[in-house]
Amino acid sequence: MLLFVEYPKCTTCQKAKKWLTEKNLEFAVRHIVEDRPAKEELKEWYEKSGLPLKRFFNTSGNKYKELHLKDKLPSMTEEEQLELLATDGMLVKRPVLVSDDFVLTGFREQEWTEKLHL
Repeated sequence: MLLFVEYPKCTTCQKAKKWLTEKNLEFAVRHIVEDRPAKEELKEWYEKSGLPLKRFFNTSGNKYKELHLKDKLPSMTEEEQLELLATDGMLVKRPVLVSDDFVLTGFREQEWTEKLHL
């Protein structure tokens, strides 16, 4: 079963959720702020994704900008970055789609289509 991690007010999340529903895919929904991912979970997702850790940060979010993370991330260790991500669901790029085989961040229809073999 797929896990769809979202912030319900996010328009990209709404679009992705609608897309998954239209494709008749079953998925569990998780609110990224009310049930934010733990550091260990984020590390597992990051390793499974094959993506650079920066792709897990919501670089267009207010929190990212307030904390000046564009300047700070390059000098932070992977461990420090994961700890920071785990402190606030709003720092995490969304939606996150988690399967047994892959993890995707953000919604790019072509990428999701390929990964889901649609």
